[in-house]
Amino acid sequence: MILLRPWWLLALPVLLLIAALVFRRPAGSGGWQTVLAPRMLAGMTALGWIDHGSKWSRAMPLAGAVALVLGLSGPATPKSDTPVFAQSDAVLLALDMSASVTSGNRAQALADLQAAAARIVGQLVGRPVGLILYAGEAYIAAAPTTDPAVLDSLIAVLDSQTMPDKSSNPAAALSLAQEMLVGTPRADLVLISDGGGISASAKAEAARLRASGVRIWALTVDGNPASDPTALQSIEPQRISPANAPEAVIAALDRAGLGQDPVTRALHYRDLGPFLAALAMLPMLVRFRRRA
Repeated sequence: MILLRPWWLLALPVLLLIAALVFRRPAGSGGWQTVLAPRMLAGMTALGWIDHGSKWSRAMPLAGAVALVLGLSGPATPKSDTPVFAQSDAVLLALDMSASVTSGNRAQALADLQAAAARIVGQLVGRPVGLILYAGEAYIAAAPTTDPAVLDSLIAVLDSQTMPDKSSNPAAALSLAQEMLVGTPRADLVLISDGGGISASAKAEAARLRASGVRIWALTVDGNPASDPTALQSIEPQRISPANAPEAVIAALDRAGLGQDPVTRALHYRDLGPFLAALAMLPMLVRFRRRA
């Protein structure tokens, strides 16, 4: 269960303060104490014509207000039949296919890279995902698509012979991403690399991407001993995570785009707030009951 509108809970401390003030004051007599002599007021009270009200009855409006606030906060449960929307906010995966990741005894680094890329593709249902492969140069392996099978088949066959050159030039991948994402709102770039080849030109290309509104994320793999995953910090990504634990990056990407729209987000959950807010009527009905 989540809260769709949690800021309404800020009203609860205010209600608590009001409750403290109400119960610290003595019970009133509906204003009659200001116009009747004390003896007459006591007599009318004894006859049952004036009701000072019990603490329980004074708490009824506050109980209704609490139920209303809790309902407005929007407690909700996920729907099993959530609609999937085609989105225009693309995600590009830039995979480091340099020799430091793919050659020699780097089989685990390449496996982590492939697994992370496949998990991202599988989790981002509805968002178009594209694929860039880079080493000394960068190439478009797949334009952004919402068909995960296309990307899965490409990712699965990556090996040390995929790229014609073996050096590492992430600046080329960042520049190519800039060209592919022109005019695309709310785009994201995920760089999966061992941190090799981060140069001044790579930092400049990353700055251009951020200036155009593209968010950059990084997943690190363990390449050769000379690789430096911490070098990815110099391109100022939104988040850096290990490629074998990409959950945080995937969750952030999944919340982007349509996930931020309150209308489409509400379609993913069953809002229980109206039912909870309706409980506010019960204490109100008690207060407004008729007496003989």
